[in-house]
Amino acid sequence: MNKHILFTGGGSAGHVTVNTALIPHFEKEGWRITYIGSEEGIEKEIITDQFPHIPYKSISSGKLRRYFSWKNFTDPFRVMKGVMEALSVIRKTKPDIIFSKGGFVSVPVVMAAKMAKVPVAIHESDVTPGLANKLAVPFATKIFTTFPETVKTLPAEKSLCAGAIIREELFKGDASEGKRLSGFYNDKPVLMIMGGSLGARKINEAVRANLDELSLKFQIIHICGKGNIEEQYKQKGYRQYEFIKADLPHYLAMTDYVISRAGSNSIFEFLALKKPMLLIPLSREASRGDQILNANSFVKHGYALSLEEEELNEESFLSKVKELETNSDTMISNMERGEKAYTIQDMYEELSSMAR
Repeated sequence: MNKHILFTGGGSAGHVTVNTALIPHFEKEGWRITYIGSEEGIEKEIITDQFPHIPYKSISSGKLRRYFSWKNFTDPFRVMKGVMEALSVIRKTKPDIIFSKGGFVSVPVVMAAKMAKVPVAIHESDVTPGLANKLAVPFATKIFTTFPETVKTLPAEKSLCAGAIIREELFKGDASEGKRLSGFYNDKPVLMIMGGSLGARKINEAVRANLDELSLKFQIIHICGKGNIEEQYKQKGYRQYEFIKADLPHYLAMTDYVISRAGSNSIFEFLALKKPMLLIPLSREASRGDQILNANSFVKHGYALSLEEEELNEESFLSKVKELETNSDTMISNMERGEKAYTIQDMYEELSSMAR
């Protein structure tokens, strides 16, 4: 019989990206695959869209809040229900290993895996583990981290730094195709700005306030988030997009500089592609502060510049863009000397060796 792997993770796209990078390789190697997620989370949309043939099993999960809410008293019962639902799926499908990317929905799954005596591998993307992965650590067989400093905060006997797991199609981008899609044909360097849908407003405002000056030096790809395109900005060499999905590798291939939030998956993709970057992490008010720590780590290693949101204005933004241009060669050199992350094949071999 073919080996069987069960993937879990959800609540945000970042808790699914590594899974979607690994799934095609396991399929190529002939493994059976099952996915456990929530009924209404973004993971269901992503998995059923990209892999409609893979069985998707929904379970109940509570939200793990750091603030007071009456739901904090009822959600433990939802987690308990989720554990029993996950245990039922595990007993019926009999996976040889479970891979968890984190998020609230993963907690019942790893608890159930321990009860069913199935090996569990966890992957943590950020410098400090999220609350869901903190709860999952005691139930894990092995914990893979993206940042080397994260290993110091986890049980040494079962933790190792694998780096970021980068989807293979990212390396297949064609710069000439990116230029065709965008209509960019001159020799000006390309600046890509990725504000994202959460908290993109301040970044978008800073870009547009400096658009005339930026356009003198750069061709600009501005991924500004859903509903954030403003049609009055029609400068030559400036393109606005809500999102770029399938064609993103082509756009990145032609890109010389990146301005982005500091989500772990994205910034490690830029690192793998050797793109000098200016990171504007989500503030502590809008997150648990993980993006600030991610950005600080990249600054420390010389891969990026950072500009905190509280300091973001028209002048500071333009100043940092000029600094990014000045320091880009040094950043690329630092990236080339950095530690190499696990490849998809490396991760496949690690997980295969864990399977029962």
